This record gives sequence, structure tokens and C-alpha cells, in this order.
Amino acid sequence: QVQLVESGGGLVQAGGSLRLSCAASGGSFSTYAMGWYRQAPGKEREFVAVITPSGGNTLSANSVKGRFTISRDNVKRTLYLQMNSLKPEDTAVYYCAAGPSAPIIMTTRGVNYWGQGTQVTVSS
Repeated sequence: QVQLVESGGGLVQAGGSLRLSCAASGGSFSTYAMGWYRQAPGKEREFVAVITPSGGNTLSANSVKGRFTISRDNVKRTLYLQMNSLKPEDTAVYYCAAGPSAPIIMTTRGVNYWGQGTQVTVSS
């Protein structure tokens, strides 16, 4: 069983930056692919980015490519999402996700574990 706790959300002006963190406990963190999802009010949860267990490969949604960077520290058991050039449309609750492989957790059905979410609000 893996427990995931996100932090780092908040209110930021458009063009600003935030770094989200996701601390993992339980289970074997370095064997899980990890990802970030987000959900805006009235919308479905959508994929943001994924990283392989070793951290060697990443993939991001087109909407955040070039602005957001996913990374992980397997020693600290922590996942990160560096968000730059934020836009109002990035406003959402951001969720950390864990699962067996990167391709599988690119859909919500493939995610085994979710964090509780952290709110990111970008003002115009």
C-alpha cells in the first residue's frame, strides 16, 4: 500500500511559477511509475505528466509541454512538478498518481494510488 501526500499548491499570478511535491510512504517507491493529473471545476480529471520508475523517461500533455517539468527523487521518495509560465487555465486541483508503468498510468483507470490533491489557482 502506498500513501501519497501532495504539497506546494497555492495562489499565483499568471506568468508565475510553483513547484508541487508528492511525498510517498509505504510500498516500494522506486518501482512505481509516477504521474500528475489535474481536475478543474466541472471537468474530468486529466493527465498532466508521467515519469518512469527510474526517472529516465518522462512524457507531458501537450497543454503543459515546455512549461511543466516532472521529476523524482527515489532516495527522498518524492515526486515533483515544476510549473512555470502558469496560465489561468492551469487552475485546478493537482493529484499525484502511482501505478505499475508509465503507459498504464497515463489513463485514470491505470492508476493504483492517488493523493488527496493540492489546489493551484492562477489569477489573470
